[in-house]
Amino acid sequence: MRRQDIRNLAIVAHVDHGKTTLVDALLRQSGVFRANEQVVDRVMDSNALERERGITIMAKNTSITWGDIRINIVDTPGHSDFGGEVERTLSMVDGVLLLVDACEGPLPQTRFVLKKALEAKLPAVVCINKIDRHDARPAEVLDEVYDLFIDLGADENQIDFPVLYTNGRAGTAAASLNETGRDLRPLFETIIGQLPGPDVDPGASVQFQVNNLDYDDYVGRLAIGRIVAGALKVGENYSVCRPDGTRAAGKITRLYGWQGLKRVERDEARAGDIVMVAGSDEIEIGDTIADLEAPRSLPGIRVDEPTVAMTFSVNNAPWAGREGEFVTSRKLGERILYESRRNVSVRVEQISAEAWRVMGRGELALAVILETMRRERYELQVSKPTVLTREENGAVLEPMEFIVCDIPEEHIGTVTQLLSARKGRMRSMETHASGRVRLEYDAPSRGLIGFRGRFLAETRGLGVMHTIFNGYAPWAGSIRSRQNGAMISDREGVATGYAIFHLQERGRFFIPAGDPVYEGMIVGEYSRETNLPVNVCREKKLTNIRAAGHDEAIRLTPPRVMTLDTALEWIDEEELVELTPGSVRLRNKILKTALRGKHRAAWSDAVESGAAGA
Repeated sequence: MRRQDIRNLAIVAHVDHGKTTLVDALLRQSGVFRANEQVVDRVMDSNALERERGITIMAKNTSITWGDIRINIVDTPGHSDFGGEVERTLSMVDGVLLLVDACEGPLPQTRFVLKKALEAKLPAVVCINKIDRHDARPAEVLDEVYDLFIDLGADENQIDFPVLYTNGRAGTAAASLNETGRDLRPLFETIIGQLPGPDVDPGASVQFQVNNLDYDDYVGRLAIGRIVAGALKVGENYSVCRPDGTRAAGKITRLYGWQGLKRVERDEARAGDIVMVAGSDEIEIGDTIADLEAPRSLPGIRVDEPTVAMTFSVNNAPWAGREGEFVTSRKLGERILYESRRNVSVRVEQISAEAWRVMGRGELALAVILETMRRERYELQVSKPTVLTREENGAVLEPMEFIVCDIPEEHIGTVTQLLSARKGRMRSMETHASGRVRLEYDAPSRGLIGFRGRFLAETRGLGVMHTIFNGYAPWAGSIRSRQNGAMISDREGVATGYAIFHLQERGRFFIPAGDPVYEGMIVGEYSRETNLPVNVCREKKLTNIRAAGHDEAIRLTPPRVMTLDTALEWIDEEELVELTPGSVRLRNKILKTALRGKHRAAWSDAVESGAAGA
């Protein structure tokens, strides 16, 4: 039996194809906001990090009413590193709204989320978005979408999908290119007419699976999910079934639904509703809330394995504890374990009393965790990202990435050379009429660590690159990561303009004059392959004898200020990033200059592999 008064759908697309902007328009036109209410753009991106980066990181729920039908919408992340959010979301909904940019067409994350939706047998409504772009090519993009459905093995019902042409920013939709859209009414009518309501069994005992977690200071942990069967009531006792087979009794103290962006308290919810429940602080993602007398557990949520790992450790630099509030191993360990419980795509291993190996989907996913911890006033240090390999039939396999590069024609040679050095293999090259070229490559994940910054520099910021995990392949051999060495401070003090001026011809500095430094701290990139200890605290010697000539004017090259993302891309195996609430510093693992050789570990490995090859 299907409920006809409700629709549950997820909006899925590649990053920056306009999901959150379209949700804004849906909320406005469904009457969620008052006529005089001030509403910010991308209202669903409530997290400060999401607003700064312009991407959705956490899946979020909203509910709108169109006529007599309630539409529950889940806005999902578009970046492949947060794919775990998308996989969990698809188990809550009965259909997907697939957005595709009218110029860029289907990109790697479009393929990823569509594959998951087709595997779950979910019907799709396709929106060709941003049709107002001057370089839009909606007819060609629609052909590419059909090709993608066929390539992913869609059945006859799935491939017969409705198509709408939308402009999320203007809030318009049309059924064909010949029509001029006035509002989103065609989209609302298509959602209601083409996507089914939830399939429910009202007579069965209750089953509710936890797909996401939230926290409230007043009621504690909140579990978000969909009621698969039966009904939930406030104040009743239920059984919490865990994936490992254990059970625990629990009581529902609060039950919430959504009306627009607001949480609405409810006394009861039926099968098919997406709700949020409170009552158990021990509940985890994948658990099932079932009937107390005859509990029936649902299958656990399966999420793809992580591919990248970093080591998070207690900050043991000379200035540890000066800026952060939480600096001890106990506090750091509690926060890392909390993240692993909240985020199912993250795995954690404790490798020593003060170090944890944190594994995730990609660099960006782990960088978001680190930035969040910084803002919560934690202090820690992290190692270079490394890939997770596996062994099959005696052979070492490493994770691979599918890369799509959209670049101007004049940069083809540079980009192909960069990717070839990282063991990339070209799949295809397509030239568009706009003078841009789309390159598709397969490359090892470890070859792309630190590649994005170099790619942007070589294409003068005009290149666009998208990647997605593409299975495992045999180990491709050694890959040189960074060619240049580091300039490392040999003493503690304050950097002076006089010292930097006389050293800047040796390389590019990361710090300005006046910044404090300590022994072992990396202050710049050396122009050669070895490391160089430098004294950036040297001051000009003053005497009481008048100089015959005039002083040399000090002209300093502006430093390259390191952010968290650029620092993680830049460091090598023997270096660490020190993170505090106020600073991002780079340092060598060995602080004392006398104990540290000038040759880098990566440089030594390259020399040895070259000698072995000869």
